[in-house]
Amino acid sequence: MPSVTGEVNADLVVLGGGPAGLAAARNAARRGLSVTLLERRDHPGGMAASFEVAGVRVDHGSHRLHPATPAPVLDDITSLLGDDLQLRRRNGRLRVYDDWVGFPLKAPELARSVPTPALARIARDSARQPFTRRRDDSYAAALSSSLGPELYQAMYEPYAVKLWGLPGDRIDAEQARVRVTADTPWKVAARLLRRRPSGQGRLFYYPRRGFGQIVDRLAESGVEAGVDLRCRAEVVEVRPSLGSCRVVCADGFTVTGRHVLSTLPLSLLARITRPRPSRAAVEAASMLRYRAMVLVYLVHSGGRWTPYDAHYLPGPETPVTRISEPANYRDNPQDPTDRTVLCAEIPCTLGDDIWTADAQTLSRIVTDALRATDLPPLNVEGVVERRLPHVYPVYERGFQARLAGLEKWAATLPSVTTLGRLGLFAHDNTHHALVMADAAVGAIDEDGRWNAEAWAQARESFRRHVVED
Repeated sequence: MPSVTGEVNADLVVLGGGPAGLAAARNAARRGLSVTLLERRDHPGGMAASFEVAGVRVDHGSHRLHPATPAPVLDDITSLLGDDLQLRRRNGRLRVYDDWVGFPLKAPELARSVPTPALARIARDSARQPFTRRRDDSYAAALSSSLGPELYQAMYEPYAVKLWGLPGDRIDAEQARVRVTADTPWKVAARLLRRRPSGQGRLFYYPRRGFGQIVDRLAESGVEAGVDLRCRAEVVEVRPSLGSCRVVCADGFTVTGRHVLSTLPLSLLARITRPRPSRAAVEAASMLRYRAMVLVYLVHSGGRWTPYDAHYLPGPETPVTRISEPANYRDNPQDPTDRTVLCAEIPCTLGDDIWTADAQTLSRIVTDALRATDLPPLNVEGVVERRLPHVYPVYERGFQARLAGLEKWAATLPSVTTLGRLGLFAHDNTHHALVMADAAVGAIDEDGRWNAEAWAQARESFRRHVVED
């Protein structure tokens, strides 16, 4: 990859090398545009990248490519990965009412795990629902009125605090729309217990060499098409003007493009854009928060830990929300047989006790979680941790007004367009990011000019995105 020195010009500059940035850069280069992509880390891929722990390829958390992926996007990924893109059957478990049930869920198994008094309360809530006024003034109100108080309190209330750091009545109802679908384990449980069709997802796509194989191939294909991919390129200044935009990196490297596609967090873009945004935009940016996450990878000796791909932990007994076993997501003969690696996800806030904890403390938190939830013990022979500062946007009540103010400012920037999960402050899957990339490149006309109307139409379609678990 090129070193970050000098000054260049390009038709298109892409900020951020996650799935959206990589796909946009590749697609634009294949159209014949000169493209420079700037990525702060020493490798592309963002949170979709994979890496190796004890000879096992692992991901940044639990990632899957869902069957909901639009056919053109899925066909493109298949063309890049070939037979390495495997269609797999889900085999997870959900902790509910202090018991484990398999996921995908089966109604008889789930009903046997729910205490009789709780089933009676679920039946009561279900009978009352047709006569209950639907509310949408908060996450708690929306789910309590749609699922019933019993299921909300048992499955969603503690999970909201763990995932977003706020009680449900302080979270906007939009969080329920984008994060709580018919295919999430908890929503499926609610539908089954209330004797309604589940619609649950039973299959997923996953690469043989880890989820990061997707972004690796996007990067390789982009470079082959002519993308100037520059890692260790931290953007510190963005200077938009009519017809071009100048981007400056920390070491002085400068690139001027006819147009910039930014996948950086909106709040970061507001800090580094010159001239500086209005005070209102700066205040709006400071009030949009992301939930951070610490990922704890535990090397377990003695072969596979369990046959399951993921264990979901919505309850308050541990700060861990999910434990996945990456080797169980795929069929890869290169995975070692004498050991495995688990990935435990612990949401947190930047600077709190979880974020600053050392490896020994994090390992103890995970092993305590295993004991508290009746999971098998581990033969730990190694611990690796990764820290992610921007994982989940927090849709605190009132966030929409703040986001609208920031988006209004961003829309005034000439020659700059924001996209991707961080660029749009959105809860989105990888396939959503790839759809955004296609739409962004599609909004560049044949003469290289930006078609604002085409992009506005695409943005409206993005608002209908719902996260698939």
